Amino acid sequence: MDETIIRQLEKTKQAKKFMLTCEKTKKEAALTAIAAALKANTDIIVAENEKDVAMAGQNGISEAMVDRLLLTPERITAIANDVLKVRDLPDPINEVIRVIERPNGLVIKQVRIPIGTVGVIYESRPNVTVDISAICIKTNNVAVLKGGKEALNSNRILVKVINDAIKDILGDGCVELIETSDRDQIARLMQANDYLDVIIPRGSAALIQAVVKNASVPVIETGAGICHLYIDSEADLTMALEIALNGKVQRPSVCNAIETILVNEAVAEEFVPKLAKAFKPYNVTIYGDERVQGLIDAKLATAQNYATEYDDYICNIKTVKDVNEAIEHIYQYSTKHSEAIVTRNDATAEYFLSALDSACVYHNASTRFSDGGEFGFGSEVGISTQKLHARGPLGLQEMTSSKYKVYGKGQVRK
Repeated sequence: MDETIIRQLEKTKQAKKFMLTCEKTKKEAALTAIAAALKANTDIIVAENEKDVAMAGQNGISEAMVDRLLLTPERITAIANDVLKVRDLPDPINEVIRVIERPNGLVIKQVRIPIGTVGVIYESRPNVTVDISAICIKTNNVAVLKGGKEALNSNRILVKVINDAIKDILGDGCVELIETSDRDQIARLMQANDYLDVIIPRGSAALIQAVVKNASVPVIETGAGICHLYIDSEADLTMALEIALNGKVQRPSVCNAIETILVNEAVAEEFVPKLAKAFKPYNVTIYGDERVQGLIDAKLATAQNYATEYDDYICNIKTVKDVNEAIEHIYQYSTKHSEAIVTRNDATAEYFLSALDSACVYHNASTRFSDGGEFGFGSEVGISTQKLHARGPLGLQEMTSSKYKVYGKGQVRK
């Protein structure tokens, strides 16, 4: 591995020891300092971000993806405020999960502890750099960040601002940015078991699978977002239209945006034209099945369309005969991220929520709520779609492990 990266990882080893016993007051002071520093350095951050945005434009990156990259003064203020929200959440470290009192007098306490050193490999969104740093500091973890090359200038200045803010509180090595784009070096990082306790990939399906397949460090797998909305025969169609519009166009570049809308054939004739009209001001490209094509101007949807996370103003619309056909379609194409149903029938809704295997399932609400901030977690490291350790938005509790503290009075095992 590159000597520069090794030096960075060696610093994280020392920081990990310090963070094991870092006091709550120091963590809160660090997060307060980070929030203030982000606001104070807004102009510098925006200037560095503009370099990345300009390069993205030259490289022909879509408007939706450029929006994902963009940092404005308003967004920086919001990011700083999210840091303060994380600061003010209950501290999970040393929380007693359970107490076991044995007949022999032993008292066993299971308590929350940090995972240790958390490596995160991610793409595009520079706000993730701050979110992860804040969550790791709050949970006594050390963060090793590998952002995408498209956001290098933004990530570099954000990490500098963070480290300048905390150097007199937490010292060196708590937040490290790996800047290389060399694939061989990144592969070696994914196998740095002596330094990293876990790796979390966050981004495209290709990135996530590359990490899952090549890492020897344990992986918390986050999911690409092929999210679905099912409009039931008993749906409130006004509500359905609002949820569909929010799920697709409010911010199409994010992983909890809707990619496919399944419409019960009983309401398709009324609903689909209204949906197409609502999409028109946003220039949404629509792919549909033959029934949809008979109702609106749409390109013919293929299996490839249903299996694509667009991250753009593109949407599939498919008619289905009932909730079971909707569920079958979702099972075939879902990435197990987020799915929603709009219906007045509570029994149908509960069946939909129970029958699907996705991390987040919704009744009469937009999938755009699959987010750590919206769940009350302050922010998130990602949305886990696996089932081991943590699932859904990765907030403070999900970024902890546990240990057993055993208290005795001289007991020996017979």
